[in-house]
Amino acid sequence: MSPGTRIGLLGGTLDPIHLGHVDTALAARTALGLARVIVLPSRVPPHRPQQPSASPYHRFAMTALAVNGVEGLEASDIELSAPGPSYTADTLARFQQSSGLSPSQIFFITGADAFAEIETWHRYPEVLDLSHFVVVSRPGFPAATVRHRLPLLAPRMTDSADAPFPSIVLVNRPTRDVSSTEIRRRRRAGEPLTGLVAASVEQHIVQHGLYVDDTAPTSISTPSRRADHLHGQD
Repeated sequence: MSPGTRIGLLGGTLDPIHLGHVDTALAARTALGLARVIVLPSRVPPHRPQQPSASPYHRFAMTALAVNGVEGLEASDIELSAPGPSYTADTLARFQQSSGLSPSQIFFITGADAFAEIETWHRYPEVLDLSHFVVVSRPGFPAATVRHRLPLLAPRMTDSADAPFPSIVLVNRPTRDVSSTEIRRRRRAGEPLTGLVAASVEQHIVQHGLYVDDTAPTSISTPSRRADHLHGQD
C-alpha cells in the first residue's frame, strides 16, 4: 500500500449486518476520504454472555452481500479465523502487521454510543494508540456528546483526519436508526425487514431460516463487557 493510504475498519457481531452499519462505514469513508473500509464480523464477541444467533459463516455471508456493489466497502473474514475473543486491540495489532500500515493510516470506525464505553475496552487506554478512532453519530447520540462524556479524552478529539498521530475523529453525519436486536425480534414475529437490511441480506435470512428461533445456543466463558468486541455497535 502507498504511504498515503488510509484504511477504515468497521467490525462487530453483525448478527445481522444492517443498513445502520453500512451508513456508519460510508459516513466515515466520505468524511475522511478513506481509500476503503473493511467490514469485519467478529468470531467470539467478549461483550456478550452468549454466542451470536447466526453462525460465523452466515454472518460473513450476510456481510459480503451487504457490501457487494457498495463503492469503497469490502468484507473480510480475518476475525473469524483468529483465535480467542475478538478484542479490538488484537485486531488492530494484527492488521498493522499484515498491512504494513502505521497507526496514523488506520481508522477504526465505531458508533458514538459504543465509544462512550471506551474506558471498559480491553487494553484501554493503550488501544487508542493503535489507530485513529472514528466516532460516528448514531440516532439520539451525536458524536459531539462524547466530548462531555469523556472529558479526559477531549484533547485527543478532532474533526479532521489529518493528525500525524492517532486521534479521535468525530463525524456528525446521519445514520439510520436500526438495530440487530430489532431485526431479530421482527423475524421472530414474522414481520418484514424492508428498509432495515439490504434486500440480498433479507433474502439470505429468509432462505436459510435465520432468527426464527432466536435462542442463542452456547454460553461463552469470557467477560461480558459490552464494548470489548469490535466497535460494540448493535
